[in-house]
Amino acid sequence: MKKTIMVLAALALSVSASAGGAVSAYAEGQVRVGSMKGPTSMGLVHLMEEAKEDEDKGYTFEMVTAADELTAQFTSGDLDIALVPANMASVLYNKTEGNIQVLDINTLGVLYMVTADDSISTVADLKGKTVYSTGKGQTPESVLNYLLEANGLSEEDVTVEYKAEATEVVSTLVQDETAIGILPQPFATAACKQNENLKEVCDLTGEWDKTDKGTLVTGVTIAKKDYVEANPEAIEEFLDDHEESIAFTAENTAEAAELVEAAGIVEKAPIAEAAIPKCNLKYVDGEEMKDALSGYLEVLFEQNPESVGGSLPADDFYYIEAEE
Repeated sequence: MKKTIMVLAALALSVSASAGGAVSAYAEGQVRVGSMKGPTSMGLVHLMEEAKEDEDKGYTFEMVTAADELTAQFTSGDLDIALVPANMASVLYNKTEGNIQVLDINTLGVLYMVTADDSISTVADLKGKTVYSTGKGQTPESVLNYLLEANGLSEEDVTVEYKAEATEVVSTLVQDETAIGILPQPFATAACKQNENLKEVCDLTGEWDKTDKGTLVTGVTIAKKDYVEANPEAIEEFLDDHEESIAFTAENTAEAAELVEAAGIVEKAPIAEAAIPKCNLKYVDGEEMKDALSGYLEVLFEQNPESVGGSLPADDFYYIEAEE
């Protein structure tokens, strides 16, 4: 299911020019932004709302539920900027022979283990269990596989059943209290709200931190390199807007939760408000972004090279603003 929010700025150029004022980088056209229904889109809601009210900005926001649908639209040229799983950015870089750049990190760790089984509190407790998860071939699978290995568990020790969407995992957990699920926020919070016996028994970000392997990165923002080179001002303005929007959501949870509900990301604002602090929404760019993301991708590459597209990206994968 898609939700498209159209924001047009058809008169911005003529109005700004006639007034003698500065012209926005977006005034001559729209920037088409795509994201997945979840934390990355939660960090965009303030920008979505601001763009509705500011005719000097021109955006099209496309929100989808599946990563493969998002990447298909991006690679086909229907999107200019996409917020994708971190490892998927590397996969696309390799598939396009280097025509992808990461603009920022927008989300750190968001995965939680949810169950009503009181015997489960760490990844090590999963031996002999069946786990339901989403994100086959994406960040959740990569993180879970690494953490299982870090806890001395193999594929034979744990059965992982992948669902197409997080809502399917939620449904399984609500119906079967013995089930164990790996869910991103805000779906983990939503599951616990639907069944009071369910609990977030383990934060996988905390489990990752125990391995001393740097920062867990969930979502990044990408654009094609040729688009970045052709639209430097638009990219810089978008990054400023994105940073502001992420900070707004993280710091103004009640107001942001209302916007999240209105955008259809979470059904109820109270669930969104409870989930936002657990979403690890954070804007990271420049050298700090490069250090965090490259370290995370190295861990995934050591575990399974195909999870990052077969090889680690070169330095041109990381967008670093040139110093003036």
